Amino acid sequence: MFMNKLVIILGASLIFTTTACGGDSAPTTDASTNSGGTLVANRWNTIKNRGQLICGVSGEVPGFSFVGTNGEYSGIDVDVCRAIAAALFDNPDAVEFRNLSAKERFTALQTGEVDILSRNTTWTLSRATSVGLEFAPVVFYDGQAIMVRKNSAIKSLADLKDKAICVQTGTTTEQNLADQMRKRNITYKPVVFEDVNVTFATYAEGRCDAITADRSALVSRRTTLPKPEDNVVLDEVISSEPLAPAVAKGDAKWSDTVNWVVYALIKGEELGINSQNLGQFTTSNDPDVKRFLGTEGDLGQGLGLTNDFAARIIKHVGNYGELYDRNLGPKTKLNLARGQNQLWSKGGLLYSPPFR
Repeated sequence: MFMNKLVIILGASLIFTTTACGGDSAPTTDASTNSGGTLVANRWNTIKNRGQLICGVSGEVPGFSFVGTNGEYSGIDVDVCRAIAAALFDNPDAVEFRNLSAKERFTALQTGEVDILSRNTTWTLSRATSVGLEFAPVVFYDGQAIMVRKNSAIKSLADLKDKAICVQTGTTTEQNLADQMRKRNITYKPVVFEDVNVTFATYAEGRCDAITADRSALVSRRTTLPKPEDNVVLDEVISSEPLAPAVAKGDAKWSDTVNWVVYALIKGEELGINSQNLGQFTTSNDPDVKRFLGTEGDLGQGLGLTNDFAARIIKHVGNYGELYDRNLGPKTKLNLARGQNQLWSKGGLLYSPPFR
């Protein structure tokens, strides 16, 4: 009986020892499962160890993300990714851009093909829940509109009764159009394509009477049409489209980093700090400025960044106003009025929490 008890005790000890050692010797993964059911590794560490950010963009929307003839990317979505790279690596060029279609974008993020989507994507409840996206602050407040040929008799949605309307599927655009037309009891003929280029090409060929998309996208794409001046975007806005970067849920440190990089762009403009006058603020006695630039306090450490991460962003990329003017402002072909995309202090919707 004594020997049987001894065997049981030794067996239990062996199980405990094996289990405890197994925790040290077995491969470990720092991962979690997001609400979309996707296994998300520690994205922040992955990016830092890689030394480069992988950013999913459209690459086909001038002013937002567009590849020039020289292969260089430009646009406000592109500059957001460069701002993140500046904060992480003190190098705005430490970014690899990958062009993604509307259909590809969410899968690419969920599978880890890209670290972030900065791709004129509308923040919606379903995308934040069932799709498993974590949205950063809005970088462009937009609304859906309609573009028609100037010589048409179409002046409003009511004039589109029984007309053919080109629309891209896999976006909020298709459902918004259907909802608004049903609400107004207006029948129409949807001409639907997955590819945005095919959608606009079909409109350009005259095979549909109108085309619908975010207003900014229509203004942007109009510049690429054979005769831009022959097309007009109607004043009527049929939806609200808050466009924001997004990451996969599962790594709070990574989403916090992206959030505060966007806020730094906005806060920089609030404080009047830009890429040209940054040096004048480094000796400021203003506590808000000192914390923002990292000359006082340790705010960056909470994100795993250097305390001067915001100064890096402003130095390399500029503040939000600079991004907007460079890509969408009055000196560009788009010449989009800032409107809602002004700072809160100027009647707009842009607002940053305190840096303290």
